[in-house]
Amino acid sequence: MDDVRAVPNQVNLVVRDMDAAVAFYERLGAAVLPAEPPWDRHHRTVTTPDGLDFDLDSTEFAGQWNEGWMDGRVGAVLGFGVSSRGAVDAVYADLIEAGHTGEQPPYDAFWGARYAVVRDPDGNSVGIMSPIDPDRRTTPPTPGV
Repeated sequence: MDDVRAVPNQVNLVVRDMDAAVAFYERLGAAVLPAEPPWDRHHRTVTTPDGLDFDLDSTEFAGQWNEGWMDGRVGAVLGFGVSSRGAVDAVYADLIEAGHTGEQPPYDAFWGARYAVVRDPDGNSVGIMSPIDPDRRTTPPTPGV
């Protein structure tokens, strides 16, 4: 049986103004990687020395990877990694059965992972993600379309 323990490993910060967010985090000292248009306005990755996955996403883009994300909402999505695709489904089902609210049921995401999102008791979004399988990657949807 798969180990279904979830390990915190990612923070997605959904922002209204990508340029302002990038300027802020760069001024703070973070290394924000460049992106090609149109992605530079919708998704940027901040490098960290300890391997934490810290991403900035536009409000338009967040709704494409989390169907429960309300239009215009900003905030953090705390990411937890699990050992397998099946573990995403198991952890999500366990949390839903315990009475927590699902935002995004498990699905095969365009970046090659199995992914789901639930809300914690205070309404914070919590992503659950399997390892990425490069053979399962597909073309991402165009943000805002």
